[in-house]
Amino acid sequence: MPERTKITMEATVKLFYEDSHLKEFDAVVCACLPDGDRYRVVLDRTAFFPEGGGQYADTGYLDGVKVFDVREKEDIVYHITEEALKEGDKVRGKIDWEERFEKMQQHSGEHIVSGIVHEQFGYNNVGFHLGSDYCTLDFDGALTKKQLKEIERKANRAVFENVDVQVSYPSKEELTALDYRSKIEIEGQVRIVTIPGYDVCACCAPHVKKTGEIGLIKIVNMVNYKGGERLTMLCGYRALSDYGRKDESCKSVSAALCAKETEISQAVDRLKEEQVSLKGKLASLQQKMIRYLAQEIDVSEHVVTVFDKEISGNAPRELMNQLLLKGASVCAVFAGTESSGYRYVIGSRTEDVRPLCKRLNETFSGRGGGKAEMVQGSLKGSEEALRKICKGGYEDEEI
Repeated sequence: MPERTKITMEATVKLFYEDSHLKEFDAVVCACLPDGDRYRVVLDRTAFFPEGGGQYADTGYLDGVKVFDVREKEDIVYHITEEALKEGDKVRGKIDWEERFEKMQQHSGEHIVSGIVHEQFGYNNVGFHLGSDYCTLDFDGALTKKQLKEIERKANRAVFENVDVQVSYPSKEELTALDYRSKIEIEGQVRIVTIPGYDVCACCAPHVKKTGEIGLIKIVNMVNYKGGERLTMLCGYRALSDYGRKDESCKSVSAALCAKETEISQAVDRLKEEQVSLKGKLASLQQKMIRYLAQEIDVSEHVVTVFDKEISGNAPRELMNQLLLKGASVCAVFAGTESSGYRYVIGSRTEDVRPLCKRLNETFSGRGGGKAEMVQGSLKGSEEALRKICKGGYEDEEI
């Protein structure tokens, strides 16, 4: 039987402050409270970090029982579990170390970047979110792409220097004389995380012990946000994974374009130029095709109705205009197929085509409209039924 000890509900001893790299620990269950279909387990000591400082909570196991979330209230840390644990029992806690270490890489990298931005430009970090696959930093001032490259370079210099990440708990007097960053007013003891030469900041989260553990800092996106700048950053393993995906994509594009990886941008530019040129040639050929096609179409019927699955873009309207020039009273061109639907254009130089448009839309649940001389829209129906509506003109006959 597990050893039973006296139950207490004193402030939880936070082992993650004593050693941010502690992966496993022993503790005593002080309480186990029902929480819906889960439980809130209180331990006398824990290495599980609760959500705070922009960093989400650790996950892991207590004697094989899954810990989904960790919260703190009034110095008591609550572990959200899927099963109950017995009060007074000793348990073995094990945090998901890979997840924790990855979060510490991001958070310590954020401190370095924020410290550099504050020191160099005077901007404050006004928002930080550490998600499961990305990390964003919000600053209250604008940055250029050139400045961002310099910030990234300096941040990685801090990583390569492998400096110690220092944690201290200054007194009120010491704090008054200390120049440090903080997004909120803090009551009680303030915990200061210092990265010498780069940042001094109040923070409650665990960090790496040396900056070299961050591995790499890569800023992958920058957007204007609330008058300032929002950066998306990847550090360590996340940066490595991102590089791997982009490297694979780059190699694939390089092979498809038969160009060196360092020259795919120029190859894409050439491809775009060729595309523009081909589009121009295609448009010219399509206009010639439309004129030849118009010559072959009989315009003796009151409503000349044409179906063509090959034409697209402005071609349906151009064909309609050619047929009106040829002498058609009313011309309706349908581009597409019965299965995918039709895009239509109907025009006339002598009649109001809106009644025909209305009937088509009502009969085939179509959408569209326009002026008396020309209407456009889309619908779905059979060619036979559409021809019958057009042939019947504007009479309300059954189809």
